[in-house]
Amino acid sequence: MTAETIFQISNIIALLGWLVLIVIPIRFQPDKFIVGIIVTLFCLTYAWLVAFYFSVDDLKKFGSLDGVMNLFTRPEIVVAGWVHYLAFDLMTGVFIRRNAIKHGIKHGLIILPLFFTFMLGPIGLLLYLAIRVSVSKKYFADNS
Repeated sequence: MTAETIFQISNIIALLGWLVLIVIPIRFQPDKFIVGIIVTLFCLTYAWLVAFYFSVDDLKKFGSLDGVMNLFTRPEIVVAGWVHYLAFDLMTGVFIRRNAIKHGIKHGLIILPLFFTFMLGPIGLLLYLAIRVSVSKKYFADNS
């Protein structure tokens, strides 16, 4: 399977996961589906890409910006990095949903943060945290 094919399939799978998180109301809690299947699939894909395309010598490249830029000139490593982002952003989306449930935040209020987490990762999380502070009146709320 080519790097391009893995990239395309991963994007479709991620979009399905995000649609479940954004569209299905909180009361249905599809998190087990998201974590159990999609994120695990991304983790396995990432592990496979690293095992086959990453060498021990590549570890040295993480010590400098030039090294990381050089590392990401290989399509398989770029796809591994992309799958890494997809998995962690999706897990952040799951965190937002679960944390919103815990703090009594209505689903309608987390749709925009979920969308921004899907598109821009940390900006969506920051938006959710701002909403949580305004609703719960606590910045250091329990994050479990």
